[in-house]
Amino acid sequence: MVHNKPCIVQRDRTILLETTHAEFEAAREQLAHYADLIKSPATFHTYRLTPLTLWNAAAAGMTAEMICSSLQSLSRWDVPAALLEEVGRIVGRYGQLSLLPHPTLEHSLLLRSEEESVMQELKSKHSLVEIGVQFISPNEAEVSAGRRGVLKQELTRLGYPVLDHAGYLDGQYLNIFWAGERPDTRRSEESSGELPEEADQEFKLREYQQKAVESFRDIGGEGGNGVLVLPCGAGKTVIGMAAMRELQCETLILTSNTTSVRQWITELLHKTSLSVDDIGEYSGQRKDVRPVTVATYQILTHRQGKDDEQPHMKLFNERRWGLIIYDEVHLLPAPVFRATADIQATRRLGLTATLVREDGREHDVFSLIGPKRYEMPWKRLEEQGWIASVDCVEMKVPMPEELKEACGAAGKREQYRLAAENPSKLLVVKQLVDLHKGAQILVIGQYLDQLNTIARQLDAPLITGQMAQDQRNEWYKAFREGAVRVLVVSKVANFAVDLPDASVAIEVSGSYGSRQEEAQRLGRLLRPKQGENRAYFYAVVSEDSREEMFAIRRQLFLIEQGYAYHTVLAKPPGSVDLRGISGTSRFELSRGKEASWR
Repeated sequence: MVHNKPCIVQRDRTILLETTHAEFEAAREQLAHYADLIKSPATFHTYRLTPLTLWNAAAAGMTAEMICSSLQSLSRWDVPAALLEEVGRIVGRYGQLSLLPHPTLEHSLLLRSEEESVMQELKSKHSLVEIGVQFISPNEAEVSAGRRGVLKQELTRLGYPVLDHAGYLDGQYLNIFWAGERPDTRRSEESSGELPEEADQEFKLREYQQKAVESFRDIGGEGGNGVLVLPCGAGKTVIGMAAMRELQCETLILTSNTTSVRQWITELLHKTSLSVDDIGEYSGQRKDVRPVTVATYQILTHRQGKDDEQPHMKLFNERRWGLIIYDEVHLLPAPVFRATADIQATRRLGLTATLVREDGREHDVFSLIGPKRYEMPWKRLEEQGWIASVDCVEMKVPMPEELKEACGAAGKREQYRLAAENPSKLLVVKQLVDLHKGAQILVIGQYLDQLNTIARQLDAPLITGQMAQDQRNEWYKAFREGAVRVLVVSKVANFAVDLPDASVAIEVSGSYGSRQEEAQRLGRLLRPKQGENRAYFYAVVSEDSREEMFAIRRQLFLIEQGYAYHTVLAKPPGSVDLRGISGTSRFELSRGKEASWR
């Protein structure tokens, strides 16, 4: 029987969502809880159910019955019975295995399942024997506590995610309060079991931040690990500090770059009772290990030569850390995964705007950092006014004939770069800058030659990884203070750069089809704005090119969050006002101006 529902649910775990359906937005929000968006053409968006999306949904409290009921409520036709059965089987595996302290052996753990058939299935897995798993009864197995992380990784790979109830080390005690908070306030909160209403009335957790901290709380063996997913500008740093305040322990904070390290330190000094002596920076410039230490992923993985050791990995064991915070956890390098596998007895908190990883290692985040404990949809925060509303526009720019010929003769990688560096983009960038006179504008790109040309033409500063950190900070400060209106930046500005007044971003090139990069670049605009609280994100793409193909993939995560890209065609001559963009528009280059290509 045909129903007027927005989705077509297929046996291969894919779900087609009709974009023009009246219930599109409601359906999109439901699907986001347990499926990934994989394609976004104009008429039907394609979602896919995977074991990881279903296990994360289970970790967030959804049952197989809830997921199946949601699918049935959205589906235009009856959901295939075999698919419903498969969803039940996959979700049912979450929670079948538990990792527990061993009752008699100090340095061992117990792997237990109430289902003898599960243990019998695992008994046949040679990879578990190599890890050192010893089956001691129909329902139990023993394993060395030092293999805790490796075991969790392998069980996830085998399709049997394990609930880790083996407990945590408390770490070295550290007294942490909010700035201006009285100790008796904290004691009363502990007795009531409620999260803080800080004494400093100028600073207190927002409701969604409180819920995020609660979701991480270690109660009865649950929690104490996992990932919190919130958009840029939502206050993930504050949530991390709130977790530190709850645990009252020495903390290691890992983040993406030195700029982020110093932002963490500034926020800790401003919002908590910690002093300068309590906080250390561990980066390329400094190596201070203090009760709270903030380090970069890069310094941890640094080594002199390809075959040399990574001496800074010792930071994981320098002090008795009670908590490790992985900021921008989606950027976690492979060597840090290996180190994290060895410290599973330490509480671990991942913070990110997107769990998307381009290397496909989301399973390692799930098994080693923990499942997704909390997620706040971007559009919901926008509706509440906590982040800016962003209009997304894809500017399609034609390529000169000689550039098309060069692309035709080039290999695939070179085709992409030639299209990304299309010199005709420069005219579009100039007109967009003119259009947004008075706004704080970021021009973001991948290729330094292209960025150098744009910076010269706009008479704007260029910030790249080759620039000293102190000089970068000076330009960021000038931008924040309004002394500089336009900054041209490379990928060093993708992450953790606090430029709250930026209201326009013009992306001229990027890292192929990176969904996380697109999301992070738009995230530079999300800090609340005065007035209408609106910002503009322009993706400038060469028309009919390999770059255009990758752009479709780049946009997937943001479309999944509810953003819509308006398509604008750049054709000479004349010009139009872009502020009335709706659907597909035509943006025309100024008459008489031609792009030169070399």
